[in-house]
Amino acid sequence: MNIKSLLLGSAAALIAVSGARAADAVVVAEPEPAEYVKICDVYGAGYFYIPGTETCLRIGGYVRYDIGIGDVGSFDGAKTTDQQDGDSQDTYYKHARFTLKTWTGQETEMGTLKTYTETRFNWGNHNDYLDDNFNGGTSVSLNFAWVQLGGLRVGKDESAFDTFIGYAGNVIQDTLVPYGGFDTNVVQYYFDAGNGFSAVASLETGSGSAAADPGLFQDSNSGNDSIDSYVPYVVGGIKYTQGWGSITGVAAYDSTWEEWAGKVRVDVTPIQNLTLFIMAGYGSDDNIDRNFYKQWGGNWAVWGGGTYTINEKTSFNLQASADDDKNYGVAANIAYDIVPGLTITAEVDWARDGQFDKAYDRNWTNADDKDSVGGMLRFQRSF
Repeated sequence: MNIKSLLLGSAAALIAVSGARAADAVVVAEPEPAEYVKICDVYGAGYFYIPGTETCLRIGGYVRYDIGIGDVGSFDGAKTTDQQDGDSQDTYYKHARFTLKTWTGQETEMGTLKTYTETRFNWGNHNDYLDDNFNGGTSVSLNFAWVQLGGLRVGKDESAFDTFIGYAGNVIQDTLVPYGGFDTNVVQYYFDAGNGFSAVASLETGSGSAAADPGLFQDSNSGNDSIDSYVPYVVGGIKYTQGWGSITGVAAYDSTWEEWAGKVRVDVTPIQNLTLFIMAGYGSDDNIDRNFYKQWGGNWAVWGGGTYTINEKTSFNLQASADDDKNYGVAANIAYDIVPGLTITAEVDWARDGQFDKAYDRNWTNADDKDSVGGMLRFQRSF
């Protein structure tokens, strides 16, 4: 009896020890504290701290779809070739784009360290007119990629000749009369006096590839938008801003063609829901019809227009333009915010090619007639 009791007790002890070990095997360790993303409001809405760093990041962009009809000279329509008889005929302009943007900001002992990138993915229908494919195909472009520390900016940007003074209104087709070259590499310095005065100085390289023989482009509008040596293009600007609006002036020197151009602009807000602008440009054309900055016809050009906010969801935008070569353009649209972040814009455009009857007709508008009319419907989801 004592032996039986001893055996039973030993078995119970073994079971208890085994159970304890089994319990120990499935014990879950305490979770590490999670490092959640924290909001960074130093640089505006949408920024957050990259975990483990003092760098603030914002990610944004838009998805856009354009439907255009009309003449190619208004940039709203397209031309193609009839697949049965080979005749040239009009067609829709269709264009889809996804744009991805990133911003970063960080405070350092030498000032704010910032970056900005913008990459565009495009798909559009083909335009066969004069073997010009400006409407079509698939493309990916890096439109912005710059680093800025304090006032010093380096990288891929758009020319300060346009960004510092401002674009020509809130219309889709704002270059019916062009107002300068855009894509370029830059070394820039921005100065803000803090009393309404600001300034910029920019060394730029242009956007295209230089010709092996510059004389090849003496009478051409292509191939003349890049430096062809170590001498950069130079842009300088100054701005005065107050509550009523601003006055801005920029000047640029094209070292390739030894030509210069300048623009002056006035922006005003006469009433709360109305903004107006007028911008005038003048440039030399001794060696070539257009340099990288003076891309309008002749010596002078003017652009004007504004935005009237009808209500919190709807705005009306207008722009009119003209230049010395008797090129004219008018663009007007209604932009409506269907819901926050989704905007539909309906625009009508008219352009006149003042040089259409000359031997070097079909300028930047690629017009197939002296007068071109078109329309555009744009859907854009911004985030």
